[in-house]
Amino acid sequence: MPDLFFNFGWQCWTVILEMAPYLLFGFALAGMMSIWISPEWTERHLGGKGIGPVLKATLLGIPLPLCSCSVIPVVASMRRHGASRAAATSFLLSTPQTGVDSIAVTYALLGPVFAIFRPIAALVTGLLGGSLVLIFGRANSAEADVPPACSNACCAGNRAAPAWLRAAKYGFATLPRDLAWPLLAGVAIAGAISAVLPADSLQKHLGSGLLSILVLMAAGIPLYVCATASVPIAAGLIHLGASPGAALAFLIVGASTNPAAVTTVWKVLGRRTMIVYLATVGMSAILCGLVLNILETWLAGWLPQVACTTAACAGHTAEPAGFWSNLWALALLGVLLGSKLPRGVNKGKWVSG
Repeated sequence: MPDLFFNFGWQCWTVILEMAPYLLFGFALAGMMSIWISPEWTERHLGGKGIGPVLKATLLGIPLPLCSCSVIPVVASMRRHGASRAAATSFLLSTPQTGVDSIAVTYALLGPVFAIFRPIAALVTGLLGGSLVLIFGRANSAEADVPPACSNACCAGNRAAPAWLRAAKYGFATLPRDLAWPLLAGVAIAGAISAVLPADSLQKHLGSGLLSILVLMAAGIPLYVCATASVPIAAGLIHLGASPGAALAFLIVGASTNPAAVTTVWKVLGRRTMIVYLATVGMSAILCGLVLNILETWLAGWLPQVACTTAACAGHTAEPAGFWSNLWALALLGVLLGSKLPRGVNKGKWVSG
């Protein structure tokens, strides 16, 4: 039993070692983007008809650093300020799937190909969903109830503060506060999978085809984990024998089936758009998962392999952790845990330029 606990702790620490420098870089970049791109700018560029606003909304949603409590009100505010129904759907589909922080963690734990393919999957999902709304949506249907614009603490900010301070506060306080517990829970799940269950234990039951994708899609529906926190879990699933495509399907469905997001689509965009939204998530997860499994044949050296160890899933050579690796890991833990400390009423707000 002591060996099991030691192995669990070591596997968790290995995951943190792998992702720490990349996630800290993602936090810094997210902070800078929070002052470069404001919700007002977002709303102003997503009005109008046709495929143009859909493409803009999808491309904007992929890297945009929005905390989970601010994505939904921003979509409602976009609609209130004239964004089309299709553009709002595209934004809501692409934004939760990825962001600069989750792309950095994906590169650290799942390698460069996965890190590139994941935002491509978000692009496909957003464009597909927005296009389907353009085709099947009712242009003249009565508007659903649009809630007021974002009033949560994470959606406002003291814009009188210096830009560097607002960027630092969002990148290393507000965003980590939103991610801390889900991310640490994901690390614990990944560590438990690697420590307790033997590698390749699911391969003989699931294989690498459509069944594997469908099973992990079903697992991702009730288990809503944000885009960054779900990456360690995906690495653990690959360790058990899931194919890269199935792990990608899990990431897509898990990030997009947040009950709050589905409810918002119904209330803000209407029931028909909600059906299109859910259908798009399912079709995109299956399509992108199958494509990634096909690419595995040609990119076997660049994708995380079935039965990989936690440290090797990144596609990098596993080496003993040095001083700087441990320092980055301690810094990441400090940022995550420090963000959860009690704060004043005016702290921790979403700071946008």
